[in-house]
Amino acid sequence: MTEPVLDVRGLTKRFGGLVASKSISLDLRTGEIHALIGPNGAGKSTLIKQIAGGLQPDEGSVYFDGTDVSPLSTAARARLGMGRTFQISSLAMDYTVLQNTVLGALGHRGDVFRFFRPVMKDKKLVQAAENALEQVGLAEFRAFRTSDLSHGQRRQLEVAVALTLEPKAFLMDEPMAGLGLEGSQRLIGFLDGLRSKAPILLVEHDMDAVFTLADRVSVLVYGEIIASGSVAEIRSNPTVRTAYLGEEDAG
Repeated sequence: MTEPVLDVRGLTKRFGGLVASKSISLDLRTGEIHALIGPNGAGKSTLIKQIAGGLQPDEGSVYFDGTDVSPLSTAARARLGMGRTFQISSLAMDYTVLQNTVLGALGHRGDVFRFFRPVMKDKKLVQAAENALEQVGLAEFRAFRTSDLSHGQRRQLEVAVALTLEPKAFLMDEPMAGLGLEGSQRLIGFLDGLRSKAPILLVEHDMDAVFTLADRVSVLVYGEIIASGSVAEIRSNPTVRTAYLGEEDAG
């Protein structure tokens, strides 16, 4: 078996007497979607912040593409190819779709302090941005103000911005949040194809999306991984059904 793209080893995070992450280990392999599920307050966001570099664990390590990135900042991890999308959009709503994507390409270059007007004349940056928009199906919306996009299109734009970083893996925090049924179905189809470009660690509450997309599922409850396996294994696991899935199965 090939080495995982992302390898989380024994992450532990304490906030005073609260242990938010308890020796968590998981990995992400080439070509897969690994879903991380759990009830509110389970510690999913805390874990993702540690993986992305926004929060330092008290114990444990994060290996990315074979390198221990535990000491590195969020920006440094992003430059190595760790692409992240957020539960709450970080897009600049007054900028056009293309401008937002160019800013992502600029960040990959590591030159985020250049004045914006000259940046839009940089053919290499604009080409990288346009390539990313083409990949996510937003090329025809390049001149639209971001605020005029639908919620689902903004999710696609966030992925386009991440694609300009030439990601080796994606961390996605609830991409389905706020989407209706049609938007969710469209995004599910998009993410299904995206895994071929880079594997995805997917944090998601939408169980239909999780069970449609995931190759593997890990269940986080009270800061601990209580089960990890295929969709079929997670569906049939009595501990998971009691702790988390019972309510959904009963509905």
